[in-house]
Amino acid sequence: MLVDVLFDPFAGRWSDVRAGALAAEAAGFDGVWLYDHLAGSVHGERRVLESWTTLTAIAASVPRVAVGPLVLNVANRDPGVLATMAATLQEVSGGRLLLGLGAGGGRDTPYAAEQEALGRRVAGAADRRAMVEDAIGRIRAVWTGSVGGVGGFLRPEPPPPIVIGGFGPKMAELAGRLADGINVPAGPRLPALLAEARGAYEASGRDPAAFIVTASARPSRREHARLAELGVDRAIVYVHAPYVDGVAQAYDALQ
Repeated sequence: MLVDVLFDPFAGRWSDVRAGALAAEAAGFDGVWLYDHLAGSVHGERRVLESWTTLTAIAASVPRVAVGPLVLNVANRDPGVLATMAATLQEVSGGRLLLGLGAGGGRDTPYAAEQEALGRRVAGAADRRAMVEDAIGRIRAVWTGSVGGVGGFLRPEPPPPIVIGGFGPKMAELAGRLADGINVPAGPRLPALLAEARGAYEASGRDPAAFIVTASARPSRREHARLAELGVDRAIVYVHAPYVDGVAQAYDALQ
């Protein structure tokens, strides 16, 4: 099982993120992920780095680790434009992108405020799931290189895996039916969510062994052993600023 780190970008600065990513690579971690948020105030902070720009900078600065957003709110970016962004980052990174997508926060969460402030409607749960489905289809269409009679769209080589963030059975089913993987919390619901997602993946005619499972987890050897037994491919450990210190703490906890 691979072990990645998730940097909380709220209140962080690029110099600290870069140093943390280099420290993560030096410590042997396998990937660096970022949350996708646009306004620091939704988390009680004065600022937040935009995830996609920061991930691109990490990919150009740190030569080995995988990079990914955990997860992009599909309401924040047009899926067609995101497809070309992802294809570009896949080229910049040399094929190290994991494209995390999600439905975003609901109306009852603090995160709705950043969408509404920028004129984006916050839909109900069913509509947000439908937006994720639509985004997956449109992204893959653009990745073919030709859409609507227009050619020359950048084709990623290879296409990055699409990993869907989910907390419940409906998103797990969606991930298995349409995507290449899922991100889920490493809590007591994990086995049931994995069974739902893997079942839908196999029902779609694909080999369940190829389904990518990432799990957000504490830096605990015992916890990671449990995840490995469940067939989790990547454990993702949360790290807050200062990131160099957080990476060191996570590394020490796993020894």
